[in-house]
Amino acid sequence: MPGETDVVIVGGGLAGLAAARRLHRAGVPWRLLEAADRLGGRVATDEVDGYLLDRGFQVLNSAYPRLGGLVDLKALDLGWFTAGVLVRRGDRLERLVNPLREPAGAVGSVSAGIGSVLDRLRFAALAAGCATLPVGRLLTAPETTSEAALRRAGLSDAIIEELLRPFLSGVLLDRELATSSRVLAVLLRAFARGRIGLPARGMAALPRAIADPLPADLIELHTAVTEVAPGRVRTRDRDLACRAVVVAVDPPAATTLLPRLHRVRMHSYTTYYHSTDTPPLAEPILLLDGDRREMVANTVVPSNAAPTYAPAGRHLVATSVVGPQAPPEPLIRRELDRLYGRSTADWTHLTTVSVPAALPAAPPPQGRLRKPVALGDGLFVAGDHRDTPSIQGALASGWRTAGVVLAELRAAG
Repeated sequence: MPGETDVVIVGGGLAGLAAARRLHRAGVPWRLLEAADRLGGRVATDEVDGYLLDRGFQVLNSAYPRLGGLVDLKALDLGWFTAGVLVRRGDRLERLVNPLREPAGAVGSVSAGIGSVLDRLRFAALAAGCATLPVGRLLTAPETTSEAALRRAGLSDAIIEELLRPFLSGVLLDRELATSSRVLAVLLRAFARGRIGLPARGMAALPRAIADPLPADLIELHTAVTEVAPGRVRTRDRDLACRAVVVAVDPPAATTLLPRLHRVRMHSYTTYYHSTDTPPLAEPILLLDGDRREMVANTVVPSNAAPTYAPAGRHLVATSVVGPQAPPEPLIRRELDRLYGRSTADWTHLTTVSVPAALPAAPPPQGRLRKPVALGDGLFVAGDHRDTPSIQGALASGWRTAGVVLAELRAAG
């Protein structure tokens, strides 16, 4: 049959690209089929009138273990955020930073009016433990929800509600903090050990960099897969024979192609993009709502970290709301007036980006986080729903799945 190959990868998101990189390095024939007109899956950037608008506010963490092996971080020309947050409480902005990254701000963090000094010391101890303990220890600790883990660490309601719930809801897209404590532990580890940044050309630069070493003629865009079966992938206009199939599409699409998979609940969120000629903050730092209003998860000026995100003389503001309901933009603007402590009447609303299936839910039990990827009969599945719900999870899952495929192909001879 024309077009036969050893492995067909369905989906050109981060997991599919990571799988392709490992297969290509091993010298195994492969082909990648992507339904969209671009690679990257949920990681995408639109350029509009000189602004770089990511499909929802996303960042890169330099401590993600799989990242450095796939891309040259220096080549991405990352602009870095402050290792900390600002928290709006009434008429005050409280500033809390990671003392290991921002030692000059450590004294101010200790005296900040968020929770008690004991709260902040306990949270620092929790984060330090996640950063220093072996990952294996983190993944065998008693598993509960993220909220229960924070309370088990002795943290008060005040610091959870005014700092950690708004911050973590923007990371996990889970305001209830029902995510597994083991997912929380590995994410705290990454935040404690790494730096947070944005590529100069937007988050879409990440999948482009992963794909760059791959032969372009092995990647087919505009190619939707309608069916997979042992030894065969069907598109709208042809069948492709192969020895193994890696399904690396989003969870809803994966369960359509592989009905034996359990359905995965997806978290959603919405990002509102505004432009202004005067940035509401001079610092590249995340601003959280500590007044317990529970609407805005976070707001930030991406162009303070990466000036290329806005045209010269302008600045970009990104504001994220967690959940399926997207409040009207005028209501968000009123919240921004309060959070930034200034009028936004002269701001321009560029667009609102809603991502209804942004991140897989990961409630306990998640076990050791690495879910099976081999389904039998030469069928495999990859994606952040098989690992941690994150960029790291997608990359790690794709790489791990390719390793399992290689082992089975070698065993089959």
